Amino acid sequence: MRSPLRPLTRRGLLTGTLGSAALLATAGALTGCGTKGAQQTEAGCKSDDLSATEKKLAFANWPQYMDVDEKEASKRPTLDAFIAKSGIQVTYTEDVNDNNEFFGKVQNQLAGCQTTGRDIMVLTDWMAARMIRLGWIQKLDKAKIPNVEANLLPSLRSRSFDPDGQLAVPWQSGLAGLAYNAKVAKEIRTVDELLTRPDLKGKVTALSEMRDTMGLLLQSNGHDPAKFTAAQFDDALNKLKKAVDSKQIRKFTGNDYAPDLAKGDIAACIGWSGDVVQLGFEDEKIKFVVPDSGVMLWSDNMLVPNKATHKANAEELMNYYYDPAVAAKLAAYVNYICPVKGAQAEMEKIDPDLAANPLIFPDEAMLSKSKVFMALDEKQEKEYEAKFQQVIGA
Repeated sequence: MRSPLRPLTRRGLLTGTLGSAALLATAGALTGCGTKGAQQTEAGCKSDDLSATEKKLAFANWPQYMDVDEKEASKRPTLDAFIAKSGIQVTYTEDVNDNNEFFGKVQNQLAGCQTTGRDIMVLTDWMAARMIRLGWIQKLDKAKIPNVEANLLPSLRSRSFDPDGQLAVPWQSGLAGLAYNAKVAKEIRTVDELLTRPDLKGKVTALSEMRDTMGLLLQSNGHDPAKFTAAQFDDALNKLKKAVDSKQIRKFTGNDYAPDLAKGDIAACIGWSGDVVQLGFEDEKIKFVVPDSGVMLWSDNMLVPNKATHKANAEELMNYYYDPAVAAKLAAYVNYICPVKGAQAEMEKIDPDLAANPLIFPDEAMLSKSKVFMALDEKQEKEYEAKFQQVIGA
């Protein structure tokens, strides 16, 4: 029921189909993404909902982020069951390969208050925050998503970019923390160990996703990645620069660190829980570690863009996937953190080992050490990304 290791990260700025040069060009193009011409308001960009007369829905998601039948790859059991139950015909596309790339696909339409042809799109926290800031996302009717209201994990409520939970519903979540291969490295417990331990020199990778790597470094300095100052960011960045200059860190990666970790070509890294869960199924020597200072929590979120014409149908699908039994079936396939309370008990019926896996169903102790990276305004996003890119050599 597990998907293979994903060839494209859902998280990294420097991964997916774009190379670093293309991304730098993209970053330049986005520096004006908050300009007056791009900004929309709820009053100025109204959307008509045709759900009452049109039983259909266009759903854009990442590759391999939906359960697939083991015997017949064209079947998606939970989605097929939703279609049968609701009568809503879902056009499901896997056309989100990289957050910035997808932004480029839809920005002209959304900036111009035009339809993207999508009713749901799944994007990572920071990109969701950008689109919300630009006024490109429709508010949800909470009365139509009671399962979300009842079952969303407490740790994913009141997020800085959506404090009232009216705009973004987590599809799946994950952790950024430490990982190591016990065949070639001793146990690691702290970020400082990763960055300074002599036996790891040249055998370490970190993530090219600024929010995950810098969030962990901020925590290691005793600062809160959900609320930090520019000076605190610079202190953490200086720590990272020392590890780069000393050659402690070999390189920065998307999730292409996974095969190197599995082979023992790298000893330890900053990595994502979903990848490490899958590696651990194949080799118990691959370990994920929540650093003593804390771990970063992220989500990929279901959003309804402006001019989507089937919002109520989208809300019905969101509500369906927050049924704990449905959520457990999805989690059994994707192996990321399930954001739905009650799904763990349902997973016991499917796979007790997965139900006991703290990287799919974290306990309160683990979640209490997790933070969601602070929502950045346009100026901060540009400034922090530029500083980070300079240090990692992109």
